Amino acid sequence: MPTKSVSNSLHFPANFLEKTDTHFRRMNTFSLKSNRTVPSFLSLQEKNRSVSVSTNCTFGRNQEFKVDLKNRSGWIHFVGIGGCGLSALAILALKQGFEVSGSDIVWSSYMDGLKDAEAQLYIGHSMSNIEGNNGSRFPDAVVVSSAIPHDNVEILHAKSVGVPVYKRDYWLAKLTENYNLIAVSGSHGKSTTASMLAYVLKAIGDDLTAVVGARVPQFPDGSIILGSSQNFVLEADEYDGCFLGLSPSVAIVTNLDWEHVDIFQDKIPWSSPGAYSLLDQIKQGTGSEYSSGSMSNPSSDVCENSYGIVTYGISSKNEWHAKSICPNSQGGSDYILCCRGCPLADISLQIPGIHNVLNSLAVIATVLTLMGDKRDLHESIDRVKFHLSKFMGISRRFEKIGKIYGCHVYDDYAHHPTEVRAVLQAARQRFPDKTLLAIFQPHTYSRLVAMKDDFAAAFADADLVVVTKVYAARETNDWSISGRDLAASIIGMPSEYIPSLGDVVDRLVHQISKDPHREIVVLTLGAGDITTVGPKLLHELQNRIQNVKSWHASIDSMKAANKM
Repeated sequence: MPTKSVSNSLHFPANFLEKTDTHFRRMNTFSLKSNRTVPSFLSLQEKNRSVSVSTNCTFGRNQEFKVDLKNRSGWIHFVGIGGCGLSALAILALKQGFEVSGSDIVWSSYMDGLKDAEAQLYIGHSMSNIEGNNGSRFPDAVVVSSAIPHDNVEILHAKSVGVPVYKRDYWLAKLTENYNLIAVSGSHGKSTTASMLAYVLKAIGDDLTAVVGARVPQFPDGSIILGSSQNFVLEADEYDGCFLGLSPSVAIVTNLDWEHVDIFQDKIPWSSPGAYSLLDQIKQGTGSEYSSGSMSNPSSDVCENSYGIVTYGISSKNEWHAKSICPNSQGGSDYILCCRGCPLADISLQIPGIHNVLNSLAVIATVLTLMGDKRDLHESIDRVKFHLSKFMGISRRFEKIGKIYGCHVYDDYAHHPTEVRAVLQAARQRFPDKTLLAIFQPHTYSRLVAMKDDFAAAFADADLVVVTKVYAARETNDWSISGRDLAASIIGMPSEYIPSLGDVVDRLVHQISKDPHREIVVLTLGAGDITTVGPKLLHELQNRIQNVKSWHASIDSMKAANKM
């Protein structure tokens, strides 16, 4: 996609349930590199919503890159190291041989692995965090999270002593520039798709490198793989325009949806359905000969500054598509894989939900594209399907926390209406006859204000809903909105506003312990500290039920003694 084809107002609609997911093959000119002001991202939104452009990715853009990534030596300091994105880059730097330090305002679980790997970690930001040997030594570079403000004390101090400061986007661009980069982008599903792809490629023999913004239990180092081949799988995040500096050989667009409303706020209408509008825009910018709804047939030889396109999705309009989707005995999904309408293989997944069927289709299309004509198609598909069936998912994506008697506890990162709807549908697929209780912690006031009605409709598959106070993250409540407003707007099932997470645990323990054998699924949802609820609930239920059992046992003993 030539840079000149990008404008400030490209409008792409979003419809997750009817979407057509798009895989770009050998996109040699996908990167948008410029030292002038350009749109840092194009917001992809629902009908009657629009785009807003952020242009503040400025750190490191106009300065020489001074880190020796080839020989992997030096000291790198990460500001905002507790986040999922920067912590993964810090782990990779450690594995590559760099000395690593970092700071954040609070400790996060992502920092546990860094501590074990002997990174120097600081809670709170201070000039002393980037001073070694009593101020006589400084890092070779400071890498900054998108969430860190420009006036952060460590950033200002680094600049004052001549230490280069790079935002995450620029660091990623330099880190990946000499690789065959496979970038996974989109509003939802990036982490799972990137993880699944890296897992399958590794399993079939590719000694690749991968960086994902989530823990992957099947990755030895949690969120990264460090290998020696030229392939690099990256979860390419759109927040703050951070994927725009990348130069991928393969780009996967999982879906288009309105997200990060604190950055992309404006609203204008459109009517084109699904991700196919992206294909229309590419056609207009490049003259590619295909129309919306059709599939290209890319050849193995691609001319300079051109690329092939492969589509995937549920609809048979896509080149790669799934049909006859149904739940399986593992709690996941089975489906028939088709290419251009021709059934090719039966695919079985351990992870549930239509969204994960789509993620697996992206992986299949990508792996087979990378393989090219090196193997027989059916042999290649058989290898891919075998390893897909072994993929167990990633942390905080319908992750089982535990079970006690009839109570099953799961946790999910879902913090957008599309994600909430998808994970609840997956939960209902796995547990069709159990009571489904959703505990939802809204993430940021701006998102709740913009999407309150969409959130209210997203809980249709739940039997009960509890909404907590908003996890503010980087925001202040300038809208006078709260979780109470969301709870009041949910119709069709009982809903309640319980602001404190501690009170949520207490209430659940009280209710569930009355009938511990009742079959119920508790699903905690959100991108904040809602993750603490599941483990605390299980712990408190165990104590409560054990105490009740002990009390009954004491009573029975006393009764038996009195009869003697």
